[in-house]
Amino acid sequence: MPVSPALVEELARSVARLYEAAEVTLLDRLRAALADGIDSPAWVNLKLAAVGNLQAGIAEVITALEADASSAVQQALSEAYERGQQAAVAELGALGAGQTAAAAEALPAAATVDRLASAVVEDTGPTHLRMLRQALDVYREVVSEASAAPLLGAQTRRQAAQSALSRFAAKGVTGFVDTAGRSWNLVSYAEMATRTAVGRAAIEAHTDRLGAAGVDLVIVSQSPEECERCRPWERKILTRTGPPGARDVQVEDALRDGEMVTVHVAGSLPEARAAGLLHPNCRHSVSAYLPGVSRIPASQPSRGTYEDTQRQRYLERKIREWRRLEAAAMDDRRRAETRARVRAYQARVRELVAETGLPRKPHREQLATAR
Repeated sequence: MPVSPALVEELARSVARLYEAAEVTLLDRLRAALADGIDSPAWVNLKLAAVGNLQAGIAEVITALEADASSAVQQALSEAYERGQQAAVAELGALGAGQTAAAAEALPAAATVDRLASAVVEDTGPTHLRMLRQALDVYREVVSEASAAPLLGAQTRRQAAQSALSRFAAKGVTGFVDTAGRSWNLVSYAEMATRTAVGRAAIEAHTDRLGAAGVDLVIVSQSPEECERCRPWERKILTRTGPPGARDVQVEDALRDGEMVTVHVAGSLPEARAAGLLHPNCRHSVSAYLPGVSRIPASQPSRGTYEDTQRQRYLERKIREWRRLEAAAMDDRRRAETRARVRAYQARVRELVAETGLPRKPHREQLATAR
């Protein structure tokens, strides 16, 4: 059974949904705190006095998130590693009894899982403090604007609060920069970090299990709508380990004991991964290449282009953004406006999938809700 980051993609999404639910909860608490007593002339003083209560409430959300996310990351990585191992066992059923037995013996997973989980937790740890800081900053921004003009009416206060909340909801918790210098919001950053780790866990488990069975060749699938980084490696045979660079290698035929055959390899799997293959969101997979058994996959027609898939992901992000804005709405008029924008972006997704044949992914258009 081939293995790819897509095999474990939903595990990363389950972790990201914890962060998304926490972010929506923060929005809801901010909205409720600012809306409470907004028609009162003493609103500014009431809000200043309530900062401590709001901070304590947000801290409770973050504490729960830290516990849930840490457990979810560990569980996701354990499951990803197990899936990677099982994928290798399923593939190697065509081998001799000795190799199959070697492949079927479970490899220790704890060290790899703990290493990857620690990296994710360390990577996402700063997000928790930033959640608290940005939520309180939004709250103080609204109160400060109202304090600066004590003669503002309740409606103007409401507009100021709505404006600040909407800015926060549109962007989410922001300020996270990866090693490539790209900026992310909270949910996307958590999903990216987890998706990278679970994909790595599945691939490592798969290749480790192949190594235990003495298999050192893998083949890359072809994936529709591939990106430029992956295209050079499609349908190519790679060594599981070893030096980079294309070359011919001598390996034993999988069906004829003692008979050696020459196989041309395009390079090594570590080389291909360093060049971008199996990146987060990659749809390619790798599987064991067994001379005499395996076949190079036929070329598949694309349903659209890589750019089409990126358009779809952009529209999905915009739908989730307007759903967050709906959660931050302080009155029915604003709520109706945001729902209309959600429907407009959903219509654009329907047009795109009808035009390109790409599959629609409704789960990527939904916001997670707090448990």
